[in-house]
Amino acid sequence: MQDLPESATEPDGSVVVRVLSYNIRSMRDDVPALARVIRACRPDVVCIQEAPRFFRWRKAAARLARTSELVYVSGGATASGPMILCSLRAHVERTEDILLPRTPGLHQRGFATAVLRFGRARLGVLSCHLSIKDEERYEQGHLLLEQLSALNTHHAVAAGDLNDRPDGRTFGLLADALQDGWATKPWGREHTTRLGDPLQRIDAIFATQGVEVLGCGVPMGLAGISERDLRAATDHLPVLAALRVPAT
Repeated sequence: MQDLPESATEPDGSVVVRVLSYNIRSMRDDVPALARVIRACRPDVVCIQEAPRFFRWRKAAARLARTSELVYVSGGATASGPMILCSLRAHVERTEDILLPRTPGLHQRGFATAVLRFGRARLGVLSCHLSIKDEERYEQGHLLLEQLSALNTHHAVAAGDLNDRPDGRTFGLLADALQDGWATKPWGREHTTRLGDPLQRIDAIFATQGVEVLGCGVPMGLAGISERDLRAATDHLPVLAALRVPAT
């Protein structure tokens, strides 16, 4: 499979940024395999879902960042699962973790957010894991759009496990307001459920208008990523996108 464009800074000050979204199931599976998959994707930004949230969660987050050759930015237990990692290429301007209104009997949900600078380009980033219940998920979709706007950047990306498919109303809400990476420039594999499970696309990367999507999809067949590692790492498949972000 042809690779996505590499990270780069272009003469006009725009940058190509590789963004990865990955539900890691609290690192309960094969962590070395997980780290190998992340490293092979060569991301500048990683939006994690289901990061460790309980006992010694910071140590687990630091271990994942270190073995993936990245640094911790935001989230984890403080965002109830979503987390952001980045490469040393990024300068972290600010971060904020947000806990969302909770429905009794359902899991607490949250957003991990950050504003990152790559040279002259600034990018707002939001990692999310939305509810399994339709009504709560739809409200969280509205809150996601509000929070993305509140980052106050010209360009932003939202990525995560939506627990919704493209024909669902929350997925549709986000796709109407933002660019759905796969629908805009499909690359790799579409479906993000575990190999052998029913085919569904429930994980996605969205970008605001003005960001050019150069390709987005599941990196099946990418050099350095084996099917064995994808099966062993977690119960979701990763989504990788290459985005061209204009200079601010």
